[in-house]
Amino acid sequence: MKYQITGKNIKITEGISAAIEKKLKKMDKYFLINDEVDCRVVCSAHDQDQKIEITIFLPQMPLRAEVVNPDLYAALDLAVDKLEGQMRKIKTRMDRSNNKMSLAESINFEQLEAEKEPEEKDVIVRAKSYYLQAMDIEEAITRMQALGHDFFLYLDKEDDRISVVYNRRDGGYGVIQAENPIK
Repeated sequence: MKYQITGKNIKITEGISAAIEKKLKKMDKYFLINDEVDCRVVCSAHDQDQKIEITIFLPQMPLRAEVVNPDLYAALDLAVDKLEGQMRKIKTRMDRSNNKMSLAESINFEQLEAEKEPEEKDVIVRAKSYYLQAMDIEEAITRMQALGHDFFLYLDKEDDRISVVYNRRDGGYGVIQAENPIK
């Protein structure tokens, strides 16, 4: 991976930079296309809290984790754990749907341990999207989870309708679709 480490309200010392790169280098084993994967890390300080945002830009979709903790190094550990958890969720979802999305070309899923938590029942409640890329609802949910966002906008490839998938506060997923299809 290629790293870009920046700081907001905090000076990125050689020690901080080395710790971040060392921790993230352990994730290299998960990526099949290491030379093409960029990683942006933003460290920031707010009062007593330290925030770390890690975004790994894969060709198919970015993976993102954001953690706030009083200790920057603890936040780094939690963010890396969060990224690994996202990849496990993606692997579980891909295994369940028998859909080997193009994401499999970037992530070496064999390196990930199987998901130890019981599977959640997916209930579509509402949807969102941004760049209109044709995909099915399962891929949209997977991308939304990989981004760590509450919503995702996409173009439904079954009916060519602009759609949004989102996490509902009371649990499950929601879908919002435009009434008119794209021509």
